[in-house]
Amino acid sequence: MADWTSIRRLWEKWASSNVGSSGEPLKGALLINYDPNGPSRLLPIIAEQEGTDLKAFDLQPFLDYIKRNALQTEFFSIGSNQYMVTSIHEHWFPARCINSSKSGGEGAIIMQIGNYLLVAIYEGSLGAASQAMLAVDKLAWQMARRNH
Repeated sequence: MADWTSIRRLWEKWASSNVGSSGEPLKGALLINYDPNGPSRLLPIIAEQEGTDLKAFDLQPFLDYIKRNALQTEFFSIGSNQYMVTSIHEHWFPARCINSSKSGGEGAIIMQIGNYLLVAIYEGSLGAASQAMLAVDKLAWQMARRNH
């Protein structure tokens, strides 16, 4: 994976045009350092976040869920929201919020990109999910390109 300075620049450029409240596809995003094959003493930390105000301990239940690989049998939480996975793909999965107060609903896309987990949160249904996936793919492609 590219060096941290490159990742940070990519994140800042990507987040400024994809995360926010007015017309951007995502309402929040987190980039978490995560290496499932690394030593257990290396705890995952939030590398970057935009549109959220979460601390590492807020994400511990979510990271435990990922480690248990219980994607189809359990719900997971991020902050006060509970999510249910709707499908599973090789390096990513989408989920819908089951306790959303938004009329159109909310969802999340979680993607592993190298030693990072990207958590992208959006409001809305199918159209919003499609736009969120485009934004997530864009960052994943840019990060992978930096690796070559």
